[in-house]
Amino acid sequence: MTFRVVVDDNFHYMDEDERYESATYPTVEAALEAARRIVDAFLASAHRPGMTAEELYNYFTSFGEDPFIVGNDAKRVTFSAWTYAKGRCAEMCSPGGSPIK
Repeated sequence: MTFRVVVDDNFHYMDEDERYESATYPTVEAALEAARRIVDAFLASAHRPGMTAEELYNYFTSFGEDPFIVGNDAKRVTFSAWTYAKGRCAEMCSPGGSPIK
């Protein structure tokens, strides 16, 4: 079975013309890692010193890339970029937290 990472654009919510396929992976674990990297890359580029987790998360949900995973049987794999981003924002913006490198 293969797994495709497909990416929506939060800025163009519900506009499938803005959707693109990132890549195809042989395992769900590899696809999950790739989806997390997409979210992490956006958060790292958007994070500013002193930014709160809520500010960063709101920016992500407005402008970030929203990856999801589809198996070759057309079923989506359970992964929420928004849930993942919320946790990463809390980590990055907590006292002593460090931005993604």
